[in-house]
Order: sequence, then C-alpha cells, then structure tokens
Amino acid sequence: MNLSDLHASAERIRAEIAKAVLGQEETVDLLLIALFSRGHCLLEGPPGTAKTLLAQSLAAAVDIDFGRIQFTPDLMPGDVIGVNIFDFGASRFTLTKGPVFTDILLADEINRAPPKTQAALLQVMAERVATIDGTDHHLGPDFFVVATQNPIEQQGTYPLPEAQLDRFLFKLLIAFPGEEAEMEILRRHARQGLDHAARTAALTTAVGREELAAGRAVIDGIRLDDTILRYILALVRATREDAEITHGASTRAADAIAGAVRARAALAGRDYAIPDDVQALFLPALRHRIVLGPTAEIEGRRAEDVLGDLLNRIEAPK
Repeated sequence: MNLSDLHASAERIRAEIAKAVLGQEETVDLLLIALFSRGHCLLEGPPGTAKTLLAQSLAAAVDIDFGRIQFTPDLMPGDVIGVNIFDFGASRFTLTKGPVFTDILLADEINRAPPKTQAALLQVMAERVATIDGTDHHLGPDFFVVATQNPIEQQGTYPLPEAQLDRFLFKLLIAFPGEEAEMEILRRHARQGLDHAARTAALTTAVGREELAAGRAVIDGIRLDDTILRYILALVRATREDAEITHGASTRAADAIAGAVRARAALAGRDYAIPDDVQALFLPALRHRIVLGPTAEIEGRRAEDVLGDLLNRIEAPK
C-alpha cells in the first residue's frame, strides 16, 4: 500500500459513514486519524447527536470486531475485563473474557460508572493488555476505544480522572448538525424503517483488517522533521507555564500529537507534515489534558479559549 491507496481507503470509510451520519465531517476525519494512529477517542455531546451511531457506523465500515459496554453505576471491573470462574466439573478456573476483548470497543456513557470500574480500562487503553489474576492477556493491535459522555447531566455521573483522560488521543465535542444536514437526516429516516438497525443497514465494509494494518504501516514509515517536533514541544511546554493553567499537558500528550500528525499527513496524501497538521490537532488533543486555574474559571474561560491563545502566541515554523 502507498499514500494514494491509504487516501482512497480513508475516502471509502468516510463515504460509508456518511450513509448513516451527516453533519459531522470534522469529527469523522479525527476519528479516522485516531483509528490509523492507534489512538482512542472520547466523544462528548448532548443526547441525540449520533455519538453511538457514529461508533457503530465506523465499526460497520471497517471489517473488524465490534463490542459495546453500556456503563452503569453498578458495573464492576470484572464486567469490563473479565473474570476467572471456577469450573467444579473440571476442578479448575476458566477465563470468562469481558467485552474489552474486541477490536472497536464502544464505551457508552463512560462517566456513569464509578472510578474503580473506569480504572479497569487504564491498562488496556495504554498497553492493549488485560491482566487478570496475574496473567496477561493481549487484546491485539486493532484495539480502539470510542467512549461517549453527556456533558449536561451531572446526577449519577462520575467525572473521568486525569489519568483516564490522558489515555484518550482526542476529545471530540459533538454539536448539533446544521439546518440543511438535519433536514436531510429527517428525509433519510422518513424513507427507512423505524427500528434502529435501519440506520446502518445500508453500510458495507470499506476496509478490511489487512488493509487497515497496511495503512498503519504506511503511517509508521513517515518521519517528522525536527522543526515540527520542536513546534509540538513548544506548544505542550507552554501549557505548563501559562498562568491560567494549573496542570499542563504531559510528555505522553506531546508524543500522541506527534503520532496523530503523521497520520493526518498520510491521510492527506503527504509523506511529510506541515505546521497546519499540528494546529488542526492541537485543540482536540489537549482540551481534556489540561486543568484550568481558578482565575480562568472565574472569568468563564474554557480550555479552548486558553489553548487558542497559546496557539496564536507560539510562532509556527516557516
């Protein structure tokens, strides 16, 4: 596979997802960057903005396994990664694998589970390994988490801790679609059955497992110039020195941006990165990785506002 083939594969995935989801083109682009760069995504938006449908559509367009966990307050860590259960007939323990043993995992409403259950995802998201009773179980190279959360409801929810948030490559804010896109959604659904399965019934496989691996190999072959790496580092280090930020982004964040930049360049058909790649990924990659100070919160400043000022202040390489 070469860059042209990778670009064509991404276009086929976009076309399939567009059969079910309209008005979220930028989000789809970032999802594809995360998929090919082996990152994870957190989707945040009000109910009814197709967050779950987006994950299901991506899974339908890529021929790899799909699993789902509906997070609830009574969910336990063993319900996520699995448990060893004693088989009295065989007089031995047997592993009952949890839903994390899949490729694309939809962690739906992840902030409805308590911290001990959320923590069950820490190792699998960082290492793609689940340790159960001292034994490591590998999940495979295609393991990819798409988590959703609703920013409106606070009752019965548990905020994700910083260690959990740092495992996500991107936090994507899902807004309502534009008027024309919303009208087209209604037209489409008016011609379909009323069951939920009808929304993705028309989707077909656009990319298989081998093609996905080949695309990732192409991205692995792209190298970043030191000027791009220094630009990424300058932006990340600036978050640690800004007066409005209490806790800045980590080295893992800088490394994650660098990997995503390589994927964005490759999906655009380039074997080199440009400052525009860094600037396009800066907000989604860092908005969940910084903690604003009290001054910024009192003034009603959002993470996007503070990061946007940093982006304007740090000079990009020529």
